[in-house]
Amino acid sequence: MLVTVLIAGVAFATPREIAFSRLLPAAPALAAAMWPVLPTVLLGAFCFLIMICISFVHPDLGTPYTAAAIAAVTLAAAYASHLRLQREETLFQVRLVADAAQKVLLRPLPHRIRDIEIESLYLAAQEQARIGGDLYEVADTPYGLRLLIGDVRGKGLSAVGAAAAVINCFRENAYDQPDLEGLINRLQITMTRYSAAIPADDQQEHFATALIIEVPYGGGDVRVLNCGHPPPVFVQSGEVRVLEPTVPSTPLNLAALLGNNYFVDTIAFAPGDQMLLYTDGVTETRDPGGTFFPLPEWMGRHRADQPRELLNQLHTDLLRYSGGRLDDDIAALAVRYRQTPNLDR
Repeated sequence: MLVTVLIAGVAFATPREIAFSRLLPAAPALAAAMWPVLPTVLLGAFCFLIMICISFVHPDLGTPYTAAAIAAVTLAAAYASHLRLQREETLFQVRLVADAAQKVLLRPLPHRIRDIEIESLYLAAQEQARIGGDLYEVADTPYGLRLLIGDVRGKGLSAVGAAAAVINCFRENAYDQPDLEGLINRLQITMTRYSAAIPADDQQEHFATALIIEVPYGGGDVRVLNCGHPPPVFVQSGEVRVLEPTVPSTPLNLAALLGNNYFVDTIAFAPGDQMLLYTDGVTETRDPGGTFFPLPEWMGRHRADQPRELLNQLHTDLLRYSGGRLDDDIAALAVRYRQTPNLDR
């Protein structure tokens, strides 16, 4: 409307030879990018009437040609607006499906299980994607709280199938397997079967890293099984510690090459302690100079933050550090042992 009024005002105020009125067809063309069909047509009709009025002030202006151009552009703009609305509706439906798929694959985690507080963060690197190859899950089992975080090779939508297979296997077996070694064996079998079902040229490089942590209820040492995944970061009594595995364990779907070698580490986890689980998208985020994100030093500056605050700050600082663009999927879990007892139990 502003463009239409501006062109009309200039056309009335300038000599006939300048013929600003010939710009009137631009108004309905611009409207098609933002307006529905009917307002676009009405704007074209309004421009047509303005052109008729201008012809009374400036005769011999080639009014029939400009009026015909306005009519033609208006019809084309109305059709373009119709197509745009159809595509927007299609995109909206696709996003609804993606949101539903994300809620199934990465369903919202409980914020608290007994005395353990849990918060999650997920960022997909692929533009417009809601889900990708990073995964996490939590299970309240008879053996304690079990946490899974993993990273399927690849990123974005191409890795979703493998991530779904791993998560579903964990959800089914975390409650039945009495130890972490049995649980990781089930995940290994699932990943191998899934890989066998995809095209043969992809099988050799189709694998996933995984980190499983078991937190006993009522306190005590947590058990950590790290299958090629970035090590968790613990905050204990205000001190930051990166728990590197004592002996490396085999990533999922690589047992045929490296063997079924699984080793469990233990670490104390007392009230007030906190741990951060994450995928390599966090530590491999680079600044414009190519320097990796310094997670242990960053964790030291934020060791007193609550889980939700910690992940919100991590999100903000990763985007700032990378210049606003992430090159890989990112998932993170912040887990804190509450200092006060759970009075609801």
